[in-house]
Formats: sequence, structure tokens, C-alpha cells
Amino acid sequence: MPELPETEVIRRYLDRHLRGRRITSVEVRLPRQIKWPDPQSYCGKASGSVIRSVGRRGKYLLIELEHGRELVFHLRMTGRLVLEPEGISHDPYARILFSLDNGTMLVYGDTRTLGRVYALESGERYRIQGLAAMGPEPLSKKFTVTYFRNALYGRHVCIKTFLLDQKKIGGIGNIYADEALFLAGIYPRRQAGSLSAEECRHLHAAINQVIAAGIRDGGTTFRDYRNGEGRRGHHQDFLYVYHREGEPCRRCGTPIVKETVGGRGTHYCPHCQPGPADNNGGRASV
Repeated sequence: MPELPETEVIRRYLDRHLRGRRITSVEVRLPRQIKWPDPQSYCGKASGSVIRSVGRRGKYLLIELEHGRELVFHLRMTGRLVLEPEGISHDPYARILFSLDNGTMLVYGDTRTLGRVYALESGERYRIQGLAAMGPEPLSKKFTVTYFRNALYGRHVCIKTFLLDQKKIGGIGNIYADEALFLAGIYPRRQAGSLSAEECRHLHAAINQVIAAGIRDGGTTFRDYRNGEGRRGHHQDFLYVYHREGEPCRRCGTPIVKETVGGRGTHYCPHCQPGPADNNGGRASV
């Protein structure tokens, strides 16, 4: 699933190319992917509108139109938004096509059709619960060490599960949660509320570090993710633990372990991220 870095990479590319463009027509090939309003009304809200900018909130892409409207895309597992310069879709899984006034085409494709698409009027974000209730994002002014410590206080869930709670922190998914916990040297099953003040500072810094690195490297691609140009990211070449089970830790050489934590596949180094019964671990530098 595209996480904050992948969504931000898409946003930056599309914002550069879509600002000021007018949507001349919309073709909906799979109506059920539009969750609000009905497909006919969706086309009516989008067609003829000028794109003011492309924004993002967590993992949601927000195409801001005139008159306060916005097109919202939650790409989820296999969704993608690609700008086709020739105005022709090459995606066999294209679900919605937006023709633009300069002859280009914005294509929403989704292999497994798990993504969600909306058209909202001003003030209607409440219709998308995940968007309306989202917590502060990494790298933002609101995501302070103080906020992070207060959010962790008294929480008995695993720290890995906590990091994936979008109501607490917006935009972190499985990849970057595993990477941040590795850099901070924290065992994924630790109770969130058990972290010391120092550990909170290290994890806060690690979260910001891995998110910034993911954006810098164009996102992480293992299979489906593509940026706004339809290209793969390359952050997967620099990951410490995610998707590296059985391979040697880049810090200490210990084989990376994969377990299920909170229903999610979780990767960690048992030496650098020791569990409660281990005494031989340490914290990888942040």
C-alpha cells in the first residue's frame, strides 16, 4: 500500500503538471470504485472544473478544484494516478480517465480495485472517516516530541500497532513502521506506553528520518506502486529490515526475523531490537 512517502511523491509530480489545467471530460469504467457521490454526480462535479492544486493528507491524494471542491483518492493496495502526456491510457486496469484541456490524460488505475474515490464539496471531509479523524503527520509542525510522548502515555498496545493507527499518526504504514522501529532499536512488541522519554525522542526522530528518506528516494516499490509518471520508486534498495527476512542485518549481520504483530507482517533484527528477555541488543544510530 502506498504510504505517506509514496503518496507525497505522486502529489509533487502531479501538482507541477496539473495546476491550472481544466478537466474537459471524465470516463468512468468501473463505477463501484466511486464511493461518493454517485458516478453521474461525480462526473458532473469534476467535468469542466479547473485544478487549483494537488494536495495530500496522510495516504490520501486531494485534487483541489475551483469552487472549493476536491477529488479524493485513497489508493490503498494497488491504486495509482498516472499522467499520460499523449492523452491515451496504456493501463489495462484503468478505472477512471480524466481528459485535460492540454491534450493530456490523468488515469486512475487499480489492479485489485481496492482503492476508494470521492468528490467532495467544501466542508465535506467528514464523509471520509479516515481522513476526518487523522492524526498529525511526520515532518509536520504538529508532530512534536511532546505530542508523541503524550499520545504514547498509558497505551498498552504494541508499539508497532500504535504506529499504524492513523488516528494517532497519519501516513505511516507497515514499511516505514518497521524501518523506524529498527533505527530506534525498539522491539515491535513493546507496549507503547513503556517507552522511556529517551526512547520516545529516538523513535520520533527515526519516524521523521525514514519518511524523509522514502520521499527522497521516490518511494518504495516491490510490485504495484508507481509515481505520477508511471515509474517505480527505489527506496526498497535501502531498507534495513522490511522485506528482508532471513537476510543479514545491515548493522550487525544477524538474520532479520519476520513475525506477525497485530495481524501485520513485521520485520526486525533480534540483536539490534532485543525483546524483554534479551540483554545483548542496542540501538542502531538514528
